[in-house]
Amino acid sequence: PQASTFILVGGFTTLIGLMFMLMQAISPKASAIALSAAKSELSQPLPVILMVLAALAILLFLFMPFNTFGEDIKLLKDCGITLILIVATFQAVWSASTSVNDEIEGRTALTLLSKPVHRRSFIIGKMLGVFWMVLFICLVLGTWELLMVAYKPIYDARESSADQPLWQLCHFEAMQTIPGLAMAFFQSVVIGAIAVALATRLPLVANFTICFAIYLVGLLTPTSVASAAGGLPLVEFFSQLISAVVPNLNLFSMEAAIDSDVLVPWTVLASVLVYTLLYFVLATLLGLLLFEERDLA
Repeated sequence: PQASTFILVGGFTTLIGLMFMLMQAISPKASAIALSAAKSELSQPLPVILMVLAALAILLFLFMPFNTFGEDIKLLKDCGITLILIVATFQAVWSASTSVNDEIEGRTALTLLSKPVHRRSFIIGKMLGVFWMVLFICLVLGTWELLMVAYKPIYDARESSADQPLWQLCHFEAMQTIPGLAMAFFQSVVIGAIAVALATRLPLVANFTICFAIYLVGLLTPTSVASAAGGLPLVEFFSQLISAVVPNLNLFSMEAAIDSDVLVPWTVLASVLVYTLLYFVLATLLGLLLFEERDLA
C-alpha cells in the first residue's frame, strides 16, 4: 500500500508542471513578471539564510529531548511545521513589500508599465511570483522535515536500545506530516496575497504590522465570535463582520490531528484549498482595486 506514495508524488509534480504551463499560456506577460519577481527574491541572501537556519533548527529538533515519554516525534512535527510556516510567511510579506512597494516608490513600476503591460498583469504577476516563491520554500524545507520525521523513530529506538522500527512506521509518520505542511503552505499563501495587496499602498513596516495584526485576529476569530454570541447586538455584529473579512486561520491548524495520530482526510485538505483560493482571489481583486488609482508619477 505504501507504493501509492510514488503515484502521489508523480501526480503532484505533474500538477505543478501543468500549473506553470497554464500560467504561461493564459497570461504570458503576468507569467514573465511572476518568474522575474520569484527569481529576483530567491537570488537575495535573505531566503537562503532563513532556509539554512530553519533546516539547522529542524535538525536540532531531531536530537533535542522534549521529555514527552516517547512522544517526541509529535513535537518534532509541530515545531517543524510551525517553523516552516513562520519562515514562508515572513519571506512572503518581505518579498511583497520589496517587490511591489519598492518598485512603485523607485519608479521601476512606472518604467515597466510604460511598455505594453497592463496594471492587472503587474499585480497578478506579483501575486503569482510570491506564490511560486512560497511554494519553493515549503517544498525545500518540507522535504527536509519529512526526512527528519522519517528518521525520528529510528533515532528514538537507538537511544532507548529498543528494537529497530519497521520502515512502514517511518513511512506512516512522514505521510501524517504532509497535511500539516500543506496547511502551512496554504496559510502562507493567504497572508502573502494579502501582503501583496497592501504593498500597493503601504511600505514595509506598515505592511508587516497589518499582516501581523491580521494573523492574530485570524487566530482569535472563532473565540471572539463565540464570546460575543448572545451579547450586545452591535458587538455581535462587528465580531461576525470581522470573522467574515479576516481569514479564519484556525482552519489551517493540524496540531490536534498530529497529537492524536490521525491521518487528515483528503476532503478536509480539498475544502481548505478552496478556502485558500477564495481568499487568494479576493486579495488579488483588492490589490487591483488599490493599484488601479495609484499615482506612479
